[in-house]
Amino acid sequence: MKLKNEIEFKVWGRYALFTDPLTKMGGEKCSYHIPTYEALKGIVKSIYWKPSLIWYIDKVRIMNKIQTQTKGIKTLKMNNEKNDLFIYSYLSNVEYQVKAHYDWNYHSLKQDKNENKHNSIIKRSLEHGGRQDIFLGTRDCQGYVEPCTFGSEKGAYDEDQEIAYGIMFHGFDYPDETGKNELWCRLWNPKMVKGIIDFISPDKCTIRKFIRNMTPKKFEKKQEGIIV
Repeated sequence: MKLKNEIEFKVWGRYALFTDPLTKMGGEKCSYHIPTYEALKGIVKSIYWKPSLIWYIDKVRIMNKIQTQTKGIKTLKMNNEKNDLFIYSYLSNVEYQVKAHYDWNYHSLKQDKNENKHNSIIKRSLEHGGRQDIFLGTRDCQGYVEPCTFGSEKGAYDEDQEIAYGIMFHGFDYPDETGKNELWCRLWNPKMVKGIIDFISPDKCTIRKFIRNMTPKKFEKKQEGIIV
């Protein structure tokens, strides 16, 4: 049975680029074959986000066959005004079904905890394609969302028993969600079973890397709404 704080949607686009943020600075970029937890969380937050919520990605279903396409991209060199040509490897013609849920963020804006209000706005936002632009891993990969029933329709990998992907980027631990003034990177070992990847929760990730000290953004609530 679907819970009140759950969301199920389909996201698709012409291209996607899901990369490890620790190694993608400059030069050529090559997409993972599957979307990362952090990228999907960014999509859900573009549908609807408030500082009083934390979104958790439960699972993703790969609907289309995994295909890659390379493109030559002109970018500025580091500390140089001249353009340089790099090769980016994108995923092409992607479509995913995503199941996620939210929980309260007790480290931020404790007053804004009206579940009925949030659920109503989430439903309307999803039906209208999100409140912000949807990106599939990077800003040059436009995406689109709409409601769906997770598990409906036929997927390209429904008959595949198991595909393992080794160690991959999972997501970031931000201080506004953890209550600690530190930014950490999480890694994990995903596997796809019959086209579905079940994400472990952030607290179950045992492979972590400290990035830097970081202070959370402060939010406050006024009568007319939430402001930063």
